[in-house]
Amino acid sequence: PAWKAKRVFIVFEGSMTDTEVKINGRSAGDKHQGGFYRFKYEITSLLHPAGANLLEVKVSKMSSDSSVNHDERQGDFWVFGGIYRPVYLEIVPSSFIDRIAINAAADGALQADVYQEGKAVSVRARVKARNGRIMGPALAARLSGNMEMASLKGTIRNIKAWNPEFPILYDLEVQLLDERGRVLHQIEQPFGFRTVEVRPHDGIYLNGQRVLLKGVDHHCEWPETGRTLSPSINRTDVALIKEMNMNAVRMSHYPPDQDFLDCCDSLGLLVLDELTGWQAHYDTEVGRKLVKELVIRDVNHPSVIFWDNGNEGGFNRDLDNDFALYDPQHRKVLHPWERFNGIDTKHYPTYNYVVNSVLYDNDIFMPTEFMHGLYDGGGGAGLEDFWSLMMQHPACGGGFIWAFHDEAIARTDKGGWLDTDGNHAPDGLLGPHREKEGSFYTVKAVWSPVQIHPDRLHPDFDGRLTVENHYFFPNLQSCTFPWKLMDWNQHLRAAGTCGKIDLAPGKTGDLLLDLPAGWAANDVLYLEGIDPRGKEIFTWSWAISTPRQVAQKQIIRSAVPAPLSVLDTEEVLTIHSGDIAWSFDKKTGYLLGIRNGRQSFPLHHGPLPTGMTIRLRQFDYYRAGEDYIVEPVYQPDSFAVKWTFSPGMPVKLEYRYLQKKDADYTGITFDYPEDSIRGMTWVGNGPYRVWKNRLKGGRLGRWHKAYNNTVTGESWDYPEFKGYHSRLYWVRIEQRGQPFTIHTENDGLFLQLLRPDAPKGAGNRNTMPAFPDGDLGFMSSIPPIGTKFKPAAEMGPRSQQNMMLNYTPFQGTLWFDFR
Repeated sequence: PAWKAKRVFIVFEGSMTDTEVKINGRSAGDKHQGGFYRFKYEITSLLHPAGANLLEVKVSKMSSDSSVNHDERQGDFWVFGGIYRPVYLEIVPSSFIDRIAINAAADGALQADVYQEGKAVSVRARVKARNGRIMGPALAARLSGNMEMASLKGTIRNIKAWNPEFPILYDLEVQLLDERGRVLHQIEQPFGFRTVEVRPHDGIYLNGQRVLLKGVDHHCEWPETGRTLSPSINRTDVALIKEMNMNAVRMSHYPPDQDFLDCCDSLGLLVLDELTGWQAHYDTEVGRKLVKELVIRDVNHPSVIFWDNGNEGGFNRDLDNDFALYDPQHRKVLHPWERFNGIDTKHYPTYNYVVNSVLYDNDIFMPTEFMHGLYDGGGGAGLEDFWSLMMQHPACGGGFIWAFHDEAIARTDKGGWLDTDGNHAPDGLLGPHREKEGSFYTVKAVWSPVQIHPDRLHPDFDGRLTVENHYFFPNLQSCTFPWKLMDWNQHLRAAGTCGKIDLAPGKTGDLLLDLPAGWAANDVLYLEGIDPRGKEIFTWSWAISTPRQVAQKQIIRSAVPAPLSVLDTEEVLTIHSGDIAWSFDKKTGYLLGIRNGRQSFPLHHGPLPTGMTIRLRQFDYYRAGEDYIVEPVYQPDSFAVKWTFSPGMPVKLEYRYLQKKDADYTGITFDYPEDSIRGMTWVGNGPYRVWKNRLKGGRLGRWHKAYNNTVTGESWDYPEFKGYHSRLYWVRIEQRGQPFTIHTENDGLFLQLLRPDAPKGAGNRNTMPAFPDGDLGFMSSIPPIGTKFKPAAEMGPRSQQNMMLNYTPFQGTLWFDFR
């Protein structure tokens, strides 16, 4: 009975796709068309005032409107059936506030358009800080006749503007009053004060400060629940985007949950909110309804700074002006992929396209999709080159990486198998359950708002580092920088915190580490950046000791060295050092294998130079004092090998090669059966593998990985075992039985361990870089990786083939320890 004085609505946050509602057998209103939008039906007159009421909802898989089917059911995302977002009752008085549209500027100017229904005579609003404190005087307006909307205006003093680095929110308390001043209805609307400007031929400004959007394209999806997400998943996703040092997200290609936008407001992300559309668009009649639903739902989120009218040709241009009908902020409308409204949102530009844009273009450059992350390609690979160039653009607005996560659906009809639809959906910086790929950390490094130089310590390093403040608002005084000195066994030797540095946004200065005397006797220096919220910005690492120094410390002669003996047959030379036997093929000069007692080590067919055809000219072996030398001589003489056997010592390999042609990689390799390998421990950069154009993001240290056969984007046991690893000091290969260790004396050497399998859903050679034939390689250069749409060669300077500088031979030294 209390409902007689109320208005009752049933509210849907989303369904697929046409929705019809009946209450007690009677239709609640016209059929809703389109699946990604908030819509509601008033059901007051259909309710029994007492007793049970029956609600029936019919949701169609396909829409009666063909444009909805083209736009939603055939879009670039997983599609489902049924109701996938919340449904609830909204019960209000007969006079009630239907909605509010806020325009709150960074200078405190406030406009609130209050839409109401009923017989109220006035409306009043107050701004409240999050601690409950009232900010400034109340705003009020009289209502007359059947006024649907009252516009409240005023200026609130001493406010703090919202930005992604300090996302400060307020609440607007709005009340409808009767003629005696009694409150008929009251709501509170969160909002933030901020001003967004698009200055032609210049850039995007937030609160008067030019900003670059460091963003990612995001789908709403979880393997076990499809499009239905929880608040914890939304918060996790926004936190992960922030962890990558991003400040923006594009909702591709449909509006998100309201809760997701709440997280963007509170944690600080700039949002491109998108009308559904992927290479097809809504017809004008249904499109106008859906634009209205999108804008009136999301208009008050300070995080939303642009509206996207579809994507990649899915633009109904008749709808471009409709967004402003419901948005007092008049946010700019974009056509992602197109040049529109003075912004070039070109998708997947080549590096050369950006070069020409920097030189000749006046429009704001902001690709709404770039660095396509199919499998292990794109994402972070090539980003450093692109971003360095984009920062030189006189009118750069930033860019958005495709995409946040791999979309894989847990197929209950196939035992829970995670289906990525071939190569259509494994495009992410993270896996389907948000497993972090290597590119996650590269983006974190490249887009860090604090940049530290140099990358390597010079011999005369005095504790002074160059620091650049790439924040848009905070002074680095609000950040802290603790440091640690450690050895390669991760033992802490010394620690401290840098003094506060007064460095404004956009400025460069010096960060001084107060290192103790004798600091250079340690192995590695770590510096962590902590942001104003106490979160890690990035952790930088610098090697202090060299691979040669580490090798000399760890390669120790056995206490009782056994003498060397030699077994020489027509085809095989075997050298015994105690219980360890090394065998060589006298026809090729290659290693045949090693044995230590009963333990076999099938390391063979090497060393073999990559990219060269060699022929054994002669096989030399001889004594040199207590040592024994094996020195095959090859044609051409641009490749040379020398093995040195010393009693009680690991075996030393010295090698030299010269390749005069550009190459995908350069180095030497051995064969080792994959099924014999169980894992590896190594000192170097880790724990993720690298490509030539994705070297940033790792950390120097001691790492361990168990063997896995992960194919990035098709299985998610990260970090991947197979591939290239940078800055090698030593590696211990674990196999059945006894492990063995290989040291290098060369700084900057890459370890190549096995070859990653090709994705089953590949069909794309750009994301499958070249690997040598050998299983275990020691490389002086490695290949880059491309993206789904671009070969590596089109992705910038670090994505080119390798050349040996000045035709200088590479000279390497390895120590093999099978003791």
